[in-house]
Amino acid sequence: MPPPLEIANKSSSSHMSHPPLNERIISSMSRRSVAAHPWHDLEIGPDAPSIFNCVVEIGKGSKVKYELDKKTGMIKVDRVLYSSVVYPHNYGFIPRTLCEDNDPMDVLIIMQEPVLPGCFLRAKAIGLMPMIDQGEKDDKIIAVCADDPEYKHYSDIQELPPHRLAEIRRFFEDYKKNENKEVAVNDFLPATAAYEAVQHSMDLYATYIVESLRR
Repeated sequence: MPPPLEIANKSSSSHMSHPPLNERIISSMSRRSVAAHPWHDLEIGPDAPSIFNCVVEIGKGSKVKYELDKKTGMIKVDRVLYSSVVYPHNYGFIPRTLCEDNDPMDVLIIMQEPVLPGCFLRAKAIGLMPMIDQGEKDDKIIAVCADDPEYKHYSDIQELPPHRLAEIRRFFEDYKKNENKEVAVNDFLPATAAYEAVQHSMDLYATYIVESLRR
């Protein structure tokens, strides 16, 4: 006589039109040839460049510098920050964008809670932080979470409290000091500058894809 669990499985499967769970898992695995890459496979979203999807690499309050491994698409530990500071807000990148440093566009997302590395969310650009990192342009989009009830109504960076902007500026000015690396942060720019920067990075990415297909 079959065990009770087997009887239950036979009884329940007779009333289902789809295959048992284990068969469905195996079937879905066999159809996948490669894992999704968050930079290339996640869509930026229909409302870009103002509202877009972004992948979180580093959660608010973290001292660990996580970053995208561009080859595998996984989030790796780059280093623990040398200075006694933590990321003031969630930090990540915008998919299907490309900047002059050959990385996707960076974005700092202001919201109530920290987010786990590897998650993605909808963000709304409210400003641009021009930054020079060791002599190279490394601008950051300043955004709010488009689905956070406390912050989604913000439309421009000037609506934020001055202390919040000072906190962001100071973090990026200081977080590499103990590594003897120089970072310069210029004046914050409005939302329109952020839209232009995101659009430019989208265009660079599209150009790169077209050129790659021609090779």
